[in-house]
Amino acid sequence: MTKVFYLPLDERPCNAVYPIRAAEAADWEIITPPAEWLGSKKRPADTERLWCFLEEEIADADAAVLSFEMLFYGGLLPSRLHHLEETAIQKYTERLAKLKAHRPELKIYLSNLIMRTPRYSSSDEEPDYYADYGKEIFRHGELSDKATRQKLTLKEEEELAQLKQAIPTVDLQDYEARRRFNLALNLKNIELVEAGIIDFLVIPQDDSAEYGYTAIDQKQTYQKIADSDASLRIMVYPGADEVGWTLLARAYNELNQMQPKIFPLFASTLGPTIVPLYEDRIIAESMKAHIMAAGCVLTDDKNESDLILAYNTPGKWMQESWDQFEEKDVTYSSYRHLLTFVDQLATESSKGRKVILCDAAFANGGDLELLRLLEKRGITKELLSYKAWNTHCNSLGSSIAAGVFARNSTKQTLIMRNLLHNFYEDLFYQAMIRMDLTKHFLPNLNLNYFDLKDQADQVTDKIIAELARYHQEFLGQTFATPESVTVSMPWNRMFEIHCTINS
Repeated sequence: MTKVFYLPLDERPCNAVYPIRAAEAADWEIITPPAEWLGSKKRPADTERLWCFLEEEIADADAAVLSFEMLFYGGLLPSRLHHLEETAIQKYTERLAKLKAHRPELKIYLSNLIMRTPRYSSSDEEPDYYADYGKEIFRHGELSDKATRQKLTLKEEEELAQLKQAIPTVDLQDYEARRRFNLALNLKNIELVEAGIIDFLVIPQDDSAEYGYTAIDQKQTYQKIADSDASLRIMVYPGADEVGWTLLARAYNELNQMQPKIFPLFASTLGPTIVPLYEDRIIAESMKAHIMAAGCVLTDDKNESDLILAYNTPGKWMQESWDQFEEKDVTYSSYRHLLTFVDQLATESSKGRKVILCDAAFANGGDLELLRLLEKRGITKELLSYKAWNTHCNSLGSSIAAGVFARNSTKQTLIMRNLLHNFYEDLFYQAMIRMDLTKHFLPNLNLNYFDLKDQADQVTDKIIAELARYHQEFLGQTFATPESVTVSMPWNRMFEIHCTINS
């Protein structure tokens, strides 16, 4: 049996649990470190322990899917907070080269993010000073980048000068120095692909924008790739939390000598041309990149496709998922015709085609109107997978990978449990429960979105009750009530949950 070593981006279930849960639909063995070895939010993992585990386990592995952030920094958040020295880069290079030399036939798939620059002020995932100056640091990078690429207006020049005065010099220097260090490692990993040490490299961009620090680093990264002899084995695109899914899918496809053909079916005419929230390019371009990164092929011939990518896109522009209940823009109806979209899904399913649903109409959660229509047509269970996790590209990458793992699987019970789980977490929790509890339940407990203190159990009990209520209201005719549902809060905040369905 094929054996793959998997080192996730961080310990959250979206990276450490759910990709493996989806991959269980395929016939292979995935080895991954125990969850308690992966650090905890800002506390980094013991990277020496992870290295030793990797070196031991790859002895009989066919491939290694590795997050550079976990292997080098000890996790995603530690990559934004570290004070590592240049000597660490040389040590990493030598150790990875030695590992590859010892097992030259081992396929190494590596991800290495371009460090993000959030546009808001919060230290939940950033350095402490980002709580006070995060918005200003983002704007400083945005205007600085814009100034080098096109002329600033007089007002923008004045704003940039004010920002330089407002942001403490020591904080800006700390932020920019860490970005330079991290960029040096992005470029080093490109060199390791050239040297044949890394077989395939993905460089995702977390929370990207047209201008700013991320775009500055992206430009240098693109140039390095363009000058590289290994440019066919390196990809840069928006994303982050889906990258483990993507590289596991690529490893599975390549080890089994497959290239599944994917045909996209869009819910709206303008859908492919929309720039989603938190990303820097139109949907169609990200789709091309994610399909190729996963070891699949985009096709315009539906009849020869292995998977139909049902793509629920906005009508004209994207809103947050919670906006659909009170402030949904009219273009979600006037520039999109869901009845036709759902009818097309029903037609494809009736022909025996395998349909995966990427619900990317909104950011940070799914589209309830779509689920209602799927239920009315009685085709919800005909789907091979459903994803609406966080950003558009998070949903896209995990959708494609889930389809890769499930398309030839006979494990129908597992596939249906994953399908139900994703309706629970991506639609019911993210879009419907999360903000409702934040507004109306947490204040009664003196809690806030970012800190549940010692009362997480009260919150999870409420979430479980709400999931059960929504199941009966929206899925009761399709899915049996699970024997039990467990929920925990990985970082003791409301952003994500760890949901497990036992049936």
